[in-house]
Amino acid sequence: MRNYEIVIMIHPDYSEKVTSFINEYKNMILKDNGKIHRIEDWGRRQLSYKINNLHKAHYLLMNIEVYPLLIKKLEEKFRFNDIIIRNLITLVKKPISNVSVILKKEKENKKVIQDESNTFKKSILPPNRI
Repeated sequence: MRNYEIVIMIHPDYSEKVTSFINEYKNMILKDNGKIHRIEDWGRRQLSYKINNLHKAHYLLMNIEVYPLLIKKLEEKFRFNDIIIRNLITLVKKPISNVSVILKKEKENKKVIQDESNTFKKSILPPNRI
């Protein structure tokens, strides 16, 4: 078995169906005795350039360990699925299960914004009086 990293860009109108989409491919991988090391839903993001007159896409990242034959099946399913705008399947040397850099940065940014809003609230609100 080999390790693969898959990035999928889904049409933004189908963002609600992402969970069923994930479950479909997860079942396909597990049926073939594959392993799923990580699945990350990055949500809707701005595209660098228009693809099919779209400005945004819903991104998914998967790290899996499967046989090459299943990758061929996945590629075929991706190719004939109208919901998928683009996909990238990359062979990696070892399984990756830690959080991606993109999600780490998002969490850090949310924390900074939260800290700033808390300091703002503290500076505006008067101290509690008994």
